Amino acid sequence: MDKKLKARFEARARILKAMSHATRLFILSELEKGNRCVQELTELVGADMSTVSKHLSQLRNAGLVRSEKSGTTVYYELRCTCLGSFFECIESVLAKNLADEREACEGCG
Repeated sequence: MDKKLKARFEARARILKAMSHATRLFILSELEKGNRCVQELTELVGADMSTVSKHLSQLRNAGLVRSEKSGTTVYYELRCTCLGSFFECIESVLAKNLADEREACEGCG
């Protein structure tokens, strides 16, 4: 693997690392529905504002979301709309894994 290719995969890994937490995936899923302020996301997540802000910071640093301040309220939005198809792909893998598990267990008993 050459340096350019390695750098590309390292950049991909940084984005996936930012996504590799259930709360951050939930936040991304909520932002697919539309922009949300930190207060809304805090209520939806069910965690304190500091924790949610840290998650949002990681997503922002990875380039997945952007923020905009309006008065004292900070709103977040997705930077790209392709996450929906990414999540669909993950759901497809989960469904196939479940089907494989069920098939393997048919002989159990």
